[in-house]
Amino acid sequence: MIRFENVSVTYEGAAAPALRDVDLTVPEGELVLLVGPSGVGKSSLLGAVSGLVPHFTGGTLTGRVTVGGRDTRTHKPRELADLVGTVGQDPLAHFVTDTVEDELAYGMESLGLAPAVMRRRVEETLDLLGLAELRNRPIATLSGGQQQRVAIGSVLTPHPRVLVLDEPTSALDPSAAEDVLAVLQRLVHDLGTTVLMAEHRLERVVQYADQVLLLPDGRMGPPAEIMAVSPVHPPVVALGRLAGWDPLPLTVRDARRRATALRDRLADRTPRPPRALAGRDGGAGEAGGAGGAEAAGPSAASPGRGSGRRPLFRRARTAPAEDTAPGPLVDVRALAVRRGRVEALRRIDLRVRAGETVALMGRNGAGKSTLLHTLVGTVAPTSGAVRVAGRTPHTTDPRALIRQVGLVPQEPRDLLYAETVAAECAAADADAGAAPGTCRALVAELLPGVTDSTHPRDLSEGQRLALALSVVLTGRPPLLLLDEPTRGLDYAAKARLVAHLRTLAAAGHATVLATHDVELTAELADRVVIVAGGEVVADGPTAEVVVSSPAFSPQVAKVLAPRPWLTVEQVEAAL
Repeated sequence: MIRFENVSVTYEGAAAPALRDVDLTVPEGELVLLVGPSGVGKSSLLGAVSGLVPHFTGGTLTGRVTVGGRDTRTHKPRELADLVGTVGQDPLAHFVTDTVEDELAYGMESLGLAPAVMRRRVEETLDLLGLAELRNRPIATLSGGQQQRVAIGSVLTPHPRVLVLDEPTSALDPSAAEDVLAVLQRLVHDLGTTVLMAEHRLERVVQYADQVLLLPDGRMGPPAEIMAVSPVHPPVVALGRLAGWDPLPLTVRDARRRATALRDRLADRTPRPPRALAGRDGGAGEAGGAGGAEAAGPSAASPGRGSGRRPLFRRARTAPAEDTAPGPLVDVRALAVRRGRVEALRRIDLRVRAGETVALMGRNGAGKSTLLHTLVGTVAPTSGAVRVAGRTPHTTDPRALIRQVGLVPQEPRDLLYAETVAAECAAADADAGAAPGTCRALVAELLPGVTDSTHPRDLSEGQRLALALSVVLTGRPPLLLLDEPTRGLDYAAKARLVAHLRTLAAAGHATVLATHDVELTAELADRVVIVAGGEVVADGPTAEVVVSSPAFSPQVAKVLAPRPWLTVEQVEAAL
């Protein structure tokens, strides 16, 4: 179905090709998973299948790519639209209509399908992806995860023979991700659809793959064979490597069947908390073991590129990380937020102290991002009280509030407006009153190998996120708010982020992160707060909350249950 013949892709100004001498064949009716560190060319390979590379992205493609017999050099993306459906890393860039139902129908309208066929397929897709209740909702009002499901649905309705998906579950809660992956598996098995997917959260997807393609090596083979040599792998594989299991397990079920001896060895030992492990090895952790929010959109406090003014999140100099206010750094009592007819939050109570790391978890649309935006003052409470460092955020001058709290929103481009990485870093240093080079050192730590002259828009989604994190971390705010901070990050990048956040916590900084990444939560969080329907339904120590939750439990916890082991790092330290 898909054939690459000695394909290389080189972008203008790049020091090296994004892809080099790729030669492979993807048969019809298989799900092929692309794995590899950030920036190795996964998005470029996917773009070459859909024709976006080089017709839309520019650059030079040598060799030949054919899809269903069509040469992508001579067929532009619109001439492949009936054959290939594509969902990129950014669902917002995908939408062309205003409402969910219209977006699902648009691709079929473009292909001239009959109205009766369109109506049936829209209804089928609404049911498949759990979107029926959202059919008339404006897309702009949906959470990031809901938007991602709409983007996937819009390419399913035309029934393409090939699906190209870049990070399709990155913004989805665990249950929604399982639903989407089950749909993709049915398309592959029942309809013979060919799926080519890049995904960093391998713990979610590797068991669904027929073959895995490892980049930049270009090696393709069965998942177990590739995971045995891959530098990026899910926690269950890392646990198998540590325990010496052969063959390596790909699923929790396989690992549990082999874990009896390991559970016996750990029976009289107690897991060390993440902060104790940080002191053992600098907090970098096991690179292979790491790893709803409402889309508030660019607010008045976070204009994007070309807005003509600096983002308010970065405008003022930040103060040292001292919790000078009496009591907790964050004090939320009986908070309610209403947006139009939607009650986004109700009766929320939350307290966070200096040095504490709290993970907000819950399904897409539960209210996590709305809560973060109330803490930074960009959303005003309908009722209740919110205090951050002794201040009421929405009534405090943002130039004063920024001294206490920094937010990295779900869309990192909201914070990036300069033309180069170097310019972004220089502006961040100036805004934070930090020594020149402070931000650049953070970028080198979180995003090694990126040059000063690189334009932020030329970075991958994960790389842009790492740059935005560096910009905000430059100010070392006492309270750090992160909305889906690992979206697009590979395991190594996630481990570097965990190490840095552990260092900040040890210095007294508090972090509140809204995330669907259960592995990140296991590695980093002191507490987990689960939000459902705008209400807090659980709040407690990480092990107590996630071990008993099928949806939010990490892989190691599922394998070694009922004992509260959460990460490969803990097991390694105990052994």
